[in-house]
Amino acid sequence: MESWQEPETSNEIIWLHWARRLQAIAQVGLTYTEGIYDIDRYQQIQQIASEMIAAHTNIEPTYVLDLFKNEQGYATPKMDVRGAVFQDGQILLVLEREDQKWTLPGGWIDVGEPPSQAVIREVFEESGYETQAVKLAALYDRNCHPHPPMAFHAYKLFFICELMGGEPKTSIETDAVEFFPVDALPELSLGRVVPSQIARLYEHWQHPEWATDFD
Repeated sequence: MESWQEPETSNEIIWLHWARRLQAIAQVGLTYTEGIYDIDRYQQIQQIASEMIAAHTNIEPTYVLDLFKNEQGYATPKMDVRGAVFQDGQILLVLEREDQKWTLPGGWIDVGEPPSQAVIREVFEESGYETQAVKLAALYDRNCHPHPPMAFHAYKLFFICELMGGEPKTSIETDAVEFFPVDALPELSLGRVVPSQIARLYEHWQHPEWATDFD
């Protein structure tokens, strides 16, 4: 996916929030309506939403509209999993080929895939390490954390994963695999993870008895 610009003001974030809500309304409407006039109205709403997002990012309206048209059915948040793998007090990060910044290995959950299996798969595909998901440390609403804006609403599931084997290996999505001290992180891919989340995951790793964070 093309990159998004950082929001410059809180007003821009509000506009993007409104645009996502309009897209959700249009998507649900197009799913359930049969009237040709209603279909036309919902398509117009979808067009307006894409233009609003384009006006506050560096993305072309046609690109955003194509993304929207690929979404069908009742609109719900997307689900992103991230695996926190610790070794000797350091955390595993991968260098994203897309933006050349570092992140926890992870990605979207596939349809029919349990979250714990998705995170194991993502960690292996992006880093080469075999792991076991041992704790769901946090289930966060992406909108409640300082991520750059994106077209869709998403929830982020952060798992503590135990290192079981394997060796560092890059993939079609990653250019490097390394462990870093939690207090000396490289530049992060903020659309995927922010420093406060890694700090919180480190605390969860130190306190496995803690309950799962949410929101």
